[in-house]
Amino acid sequence: MNRTLKSILLALPFCLAGASTTVHASNDHDGKVGMYAVTITNLTRGQTFTPIMVASHKRGHPLFTLGAPADPALATVAESGNTQPLSDELLNSGLAFDTASSGALLGPGESVTVNVRTTKRYRYVSVVSMLIPTNDAFFAANGIPGPRGNKTATAVSPVYDAGSEINDELCISIPGPVCGGAAISPEDGEGYVHIHAGIHGIGDLAPATYDWRNPAARISVVRVK
Repeated sequence: MNRTLKSILLALPFCLAGASTTVHASNDHDGKVGMYAVTITNLTRGQTFTPIMVASHKRGHPLFTLGAPADPALATVAESGNTQPLSDELLNSGLAFDTASSGALLGPGESVTVNVRTTKRYRYVSVVSMLIPTNDAFFAANGIPGPRGNKTATAVSPVYDAGSEINDELCISIPGPVCGGAAISPEDGEGYVHIHAGIHGIGDLAPATYDWRNPAARISVVRVK
């Protein structure tokens, strides 16, 4: 595991009350620039969300497809909580206009709002974050159509399994403040994205504390500019 990333993950619990936002924007746009406020609520009882990436992008470019292998950048999010490679990939490919990060962990029952810039062409919103402590679980919203006027677009997300790491539930292979283990595992998982089966107590994690019932996250999008 990258030492810098591990240090960030271990320090993040102290930032829950005041999440900062990191923004990366493309210069490729087609007119007036607007802004969406994207609010994410953690609906789980015992899982924490790593810093959440929000992206505004073109239509028809999902972050993942159920039943298909996870993109390596998405697998990095699911295993380590590091969204930078995925953000870079979206922006460098021209698929995204803007990406932003919540910049902090989000605990059970908590909400955070992240602002992301948008244009008429890039008016779809996707959201992704890892759940800790898990091996490669993530929640995501795949291309929510941006609302018009003063309307609100709302979606809920189950927990997905990236299929990129074995679900051994061992702290040695799970990053974050609970386990402090490795972020990236050399072991391959199922090989495709699927609905996560939850925590079963086969390793170091107690289901009574860390298991969940779907949906795990609520995402609301409103236009603020």
